[in-house]
Amino acid sequence: MGIHNRFFGKREADDRPDDLLAFPKKGDRPGLQVLFADDFRLEPAAVTRAMRAYHPSMARARFEVMDDLNKEGKVFGLAGWGEHVIQLVGFDAPMPEEAVEKCVAPSHYGQKLKDEARRHRAHILLWYAGKDESPLEQFVTLAALAGTLERFGALVVLNESGRTSFPAAALSAADAEGDLMESLRTLPAPALYCGFVKYNVPNDKRVWMRTYGAHILGLPDFAAYTKGHHEGQHYFDMFDSIFRYMLDSGKRLAPGHTMQIGAEDYLRCRAPRKDESWLQGDQEVLVAEMIRADEINR
Repeated sequence: MGIHNRFFGKREADDRPDDLLAFPKKGDRPGLQVLFADDFRLEPAAVTRAMRAYHPSMARARFEVMDDLNKEGKVFGLAGWGEHVIQLVGFDAPMPEEAVEKCVAPSHYGQKLKDEARRHRAHILLWYAGKDESPLEQFVTLAALAGTLERFGALVVLNESGRTSFPAAALSAADAEGDLMESLRTLPAPALYCGFVKYNVPNDKRVWMRTYGAHILGLPDFAAYTKGHHEGQHYFDMFDSIFRYMLDSGKRLAPGHTMQIGAEDYLRCRAPRKDESWLQGDQEVLVAEMIRADEINR
């Protein structure tokens, strides 16, 4: 029962000092969901070797699961290295179709992979349960494990809170150049660590674009009323720049704040209006409106 108790943060007398121990916290915390093409049997020694080969910082990584459940095609266990610990729960069954569709449909990768993701047959849920306090580092840790699992049949990695998904192969070390962990840290936030969704409002030719799930990063979400779908990449990049600024500086934008984006673009943040029901919810959303250079706060 050792791994069961350690999954919930409790040690037993016969546990070894280096056995993985989860430190689960209350409230929202980073989590990713990994879709597999087929049922899996994850042999702990093989996954451990793959984790240790993924990046030098993971040279002492470990992967532990309950053997009885693993033989049945299910997963309950822990993975980790250094101060990082990840809780894993896996099932030899698909995720709910509605949840998958919300994450797969708005994402930016090929239709073939999207169709394969919709036909997936098994999945694993990952939650960060280590000691690192940075939400970005927590997501990077989860993404590294998800990238490792690509070698064992993982297709696509979902972020249900962000309503987005990302190819598992793009997180794998197979074709990586440079420092892979640094690549994960600089991955555009709306690609996986939060989401970017475009949608139409009835009887309106213009398009709203917004992010989801940024609260897990400790940030507000952003939205913009755009001229059309052709501006998608521009606003994706703009929102990523804003997130990167806040993550790097520790500063947080609020209604009334202005900001220069790039050489010639300026914006002002406001709260959603009451008639913008599609922006209402439990989490903070800021609407970014483009302004002239002479309108920026000095």
